[in-house]
Amino acid sequence: MCGIVGAIAQREVAPILLEGLKRLEYRGYDSAGLVVLNESAELERIRTTGKVVQLANAYDRQPVIGKTGIAHTRWATHGKPSESNAHPHICRNKVAVVHNGIIENHQTLREQQSKLGFTFTSDTDTEVVVHQVCHQLDQGDNLLQAVQHTCQDLEGAYALGVVSATEPDRLIAARRGSPLVIGVGIGEYFIASYVAGLLPVTQPFVFVEDCDIADLTRVGMLI
Repeated sequence: MCGIVGAIAQREVAPILLEGLKRLEYRGYDSAGLVVLNESAELERIRTTGKVVQLANAYDRQPVIGKTGIAHTRWATHGKPSESNAHPHICRNKVAVVHNGIIENHQTLREQQSKLGFTFTSDTDTEVVVHQVCHQLDQGDNLLQAVQHTCQDLEGAYALGVVSATEPDRLIAARRGSPLVIGVGIGEYFIASYVAGLLPVTQPFVFVEDCDIADLTRVGMLI
């Protein structure tokens, strides 16, 4: 019952992300989080257990400022409700991921990634996704290629939002078996697991087809 919201915009996105999460609150969840890329292209993250209001309060106490970001409300499947299990997950301060769905081969990937030196800080299946994207970036992929190659390695259902410090003006979205929609603005794009999360910011929508990957920048969209 998770919710995804993401944005690459001409304006600060954290308030947009928070409003989007609030509009998805009819779905069950136990924790929430968001990450933005700041002016220095660094990933800044806030995560809390409980309701979106707790996340909003944390944001009010220590705002994160940026024009690209992703956010998530989580319903625990792998791992108990906790801040460390809340999305977004980050790998090596390089890439961040939010995910709906279940990665069925997460244990196999976790074992492979542990041998490669990746450190796990959560009990979630999602963390193998962010590590796999990071690994592909380390192999020389750009962000789109890294997500494409990662999706080939995943078994199960997913909707993904991915951002990276290596390409701060890019938002990648992908889906297989879990819903995902793109909101089209003027020089900006948004993603959400459901249309309701984007109604305050845009009306034109593109529904991502199963097994598609969308490459979003401020100047265009490629699927």
